[in-house]
Amino acid sequence: MNTRGLKNCVLLSATIFLIGQVEAQKKKGGGSRTSSSRAGTGGSGYGSGSSGYGTPTPTKPANTTGSSGYGAPATPSSGTSGYGSAGSTSGYGGSGGAKAAPAPAAVVNQNLPIKLIKGSGSGIGDSVIPSLRNDAAIERQLVKARNPLVYEHIREDDAVYRQRVWREIDTREKINLPFRNAANEDNGNQRFISILMYAIQSDDPTTRVNVFSGEDDRFTTPMTKEEVSKTITGGLDTVPVTNMDGEVVSYEARQRMIEPDSIYRFRLKEEWIFDKESSRMFVRILGIAPIMMQYTSTGIPVGDRVLFWAYYPDLRPILAKYEVFNGKNFAGRMSWEELFEGRFFSSYIIKSSLDNPYDLSLKQYIKDPLFRLLEGENIKEKIFNYEQDLWSY
Repeated sequence: MNTRGLKNCVLLSATIFLIGQVEAQKKKGGGSRTSSSRAGTGGSGYGSGSSGYGTPTPTKPANTTGSSGYGAPATPSSGTSGYGSAGSTSGYGGSGGAKAAPAPAAVVNQNLPIKLIKGSGSGIGDSVIPSLRNDAAIERQLVKARNPLVYEHIREDDAVYRQRVWREIDTREKINLPFRNAANEDNGNQRFISILMYAIQSDDPTTRVNVFSGEDDRFTTPMTKEEVSKTITGGLDTVPVTNMDGEVVSYEARQRMIEPDSIYRFRLKEEWIFDKESSRMFVRILGIAPIMMQYTSTGIPVGDRVLFWAYYPDLRPILAKYEVFNGKNFAGRMSWEELFEGRFFSSYIIKSSLDNPYDLSLKQYIKDPLFRLLEGENIKEKIFNYEQDLWSY
């Protein structure tokens, strides 16, 4: 045999071998492509059984029951597609897939009871346990039955002179320290801010006092008990109560507490009146407002805030039943109503209606604090001199 014939034999043998391999592969090919079309029914890469994109025919899509990549266009598929519908286990479908849904935020179960827990020991909104025995060497009944004296009536025609004055009481002064008496008695904490809060939060309609918003001092916008509590303390925190198994069985609403001595200033709105019928000067307090200094998150003071305004004539019956601390004689204590009516406190004037057509406070047109104090003393002297100048000596 020559060389050319040998080469032809080798090529023919190689061709026969390759054809045999292809036929064998076709017989195995349950998961491979078919040689004629892409619409096979086996496990092909594009078939309808478990294909990536497959439809039964290459011309019109139909519903599949496989695990296609994009699912059927007409009805929801039941496979495990990546973008399938709600029935599938897809990542972007209704309930399944590789992308887990975010956990829901913790909410209060409204079916469980919520109990309001009052604070104790803070002085603001606390609940002081009363004594089960007489906590005194004598029977003290007078303070419980004490009522304020009725104001003397002043006719409008007899009020020939009137001036309004706004003052501030700084309880850090020594004479004003009874405002910060932190003792607890049967009627609660004895700080003045605590007495105000008790009068506001009382459940007894005969002793409850309505207060007004601190946006203005004309008693225009009433405030509820919840609004007052939120203004001072920032509201309530709901704390879950769990049993031994870690299950939430109830909730407790606890008041956010603040330092009661951080409220150390009180603003008074009062009116000075000269009654020509009795020829004397009267002073009547109209309202009391606690003042709190506001701070930023970094501790920088940003200004004062009037928490609320309490109408003083409404407060008088409550203040008459609370006694003022007396460090010299514990038996010689006066009531808070007597303290205000007798002017047993120190204060400074911050605003008046005297020669003030623009209704400005002293701070708005006098920047130096010392000169503001001097101007307040000047206003006090002018009011005093009006009465004195009516007489000749």
